[in-house]
Amino acid sequence: MTDTSANNKRIAKNTMYLYLRMGLSMVVSLYTSRVVLQALGVVDYGIYGVVGGIVAMFGFINTSMSGATARFITYELGRGNKKRLQLTFNMAFYEHLIIAGLLFLICEIFGLWFLNNQLVIPAERMVAANWVFQMSILAMLLNVTQVPYSASIVAHENMSIYAYVEMVHVILKLLIVYLLSLFMFDRLIFYAVLIFILSYGIRFFYWYYCRRHFEECRLRFCWDSSLLKSMLSFSGWDLYGNMSVMARTQGVNMLLNIFFGPAMNAASSIATNVQSAVLKFASNVSTAVKPQIIKYYAQGNYREMVHLMSNAVRLNYLILMFVTIPLLVELPYVLRLWLGIVPDFTVSFCALTLIFNFYGNMSQTLVTGIHATGKIIRPSLINGSLYLMVVPLTYFAFRQGLSPWSPYVFNVVAVLFGMLSNAYTMHLYVREFSLRKFLVSDFLPCILVFVVSIACCFFFSSLFHEGFGRLVGTTLLSFCILSLMGYYFLIPKSISYQIVCKMRNAICRKD
Repeated sequence: MTDTSANNKRIAKNTMYLYLRMGLSMVVSLYTSRVVLQALGVVDYGIYGVVGGIVAMFGFINTSMSGATARFITYELGRGNKKRLQLTFNMAFYEHLIIAGLLFLICEIFGLWFLNNQLVIPAERMVAANWVFQMSILAMLLNVTQVPYSASIVAHENMSIYAYVEMVHVILKLLIVYLLSLFMFDRLIFYAVLIFILSYGIRFFYWYYCRRHFEECRLRFCWDSSLLKSMLSFSGWDLYGNMSVMARTQGVNMLLNIFFGPAMNAASSIATNVQSAVLKFASNVSTAVKPQIIKYYAQGNYREMVHLMSNAVRLNYLILMFVTIPLLVELPYVLRLWLGIVPDFTVSFCALTLIFNFYGNMSQTLVTGIHATGKIIRPSLINGSLYLMVVPLTYFAFRQGLSPWSPYVFNVVAVLFGMLSNAYTMHLYVREFSLRKFLVSDFLPCILVFVVSIACCFFFSSLFHEGFGRLVGTTLLSFCILSLMGYYFLIPKSISYQIVCKMRNAICRKD
């Protein structure tokens, strides 16, 4: 009980630090997105999104390896074997160094050809597009080699450092926006170079911090073929799933460019920014609980592991609803207030990505539990196939003249079925996880609260004219309904009991 209480306090503390980091990041991101869009223009903004997407398209290889790195480092830390932990970190670093070299060759050969021969980019902007491409490659290489260090910070649950670094990141990002408006030469090239310099500075600091505070992060030459084989096997099976996610996102982005031009990529980039900003509200809980889920499995404490996953699913969904429901109801007004210039189809893209967030985030919590077991063949094959189908469906939909928002509908359907498949897989691998209990106690209550809350908010908004007053009213109504229904249907009883006790104590002290 003492260990569980200490773990819960650590999770709460880390979540608080992550929310501080997210709050700073989101406020600045909302401001800078508007300024950058206005400074670059719709076409250049779309070029930056789609060209950077080419590099991100190859990043799925690194994503697979980073998932293995985080799992193995956290697992060994949970077992308490320092020698094995040191070996795991070293093997992970060498592995990512090799990956960085391979990705560099792939991007410079295939990616460069695709950029200059397949994408629809105005001829006068090709030089700037190539600058963006090269800066994106360099930033990606930094991210790849830094993965083991980030995994160590998360495994040690030292999230406070993220909040402190984000404060510096926010200041420097605002400085970039200021410089962008100050100089008059090619702003797209200037913006790409400054973003790379900022990325380099942040990655260098994390490297220095980890070497100074975590003993296993000090590189030593050591080699273990069996460990490398295990990590590559885990990564290899995860590769298909991550490749499919890449195809679902970047593949759709490429098709939007080919069929509708770079202006549609601007709408897609804005939707991605909105999705990312909102998802951070719930992903903070997922990041905070992930190390504990893996450590519980490493220690054989399956009951506590399942209990933590159930709480994380419901709390994530509730937090997402607090942000998403008023945003969905007032999306056209919020986008105009935020951007000033709203590209066509931005509203529908944003709405569907926000709905996608609910099931994607729930699925991610289940995937964390599955990754803890090390058995990822089944979920990778099933989810990867579902996600991969989005690309050909999108192609045929566009060929038939369907709307640009069609792939976003396909995304929602795919992630919903993928989430249900992950729940069944979790039940097969950890018998303490009850599929029936998950559906009845976690999934259905989340859907119920969402439907009731958004229906009430839409009805309220229909009674008033669009404006800031209605936005405030919708937000307050949503907050009240979600607080009440969340307390009774979603918040764990142990947490709700603590809330009541603290409220009573506060009232008694006032009396």
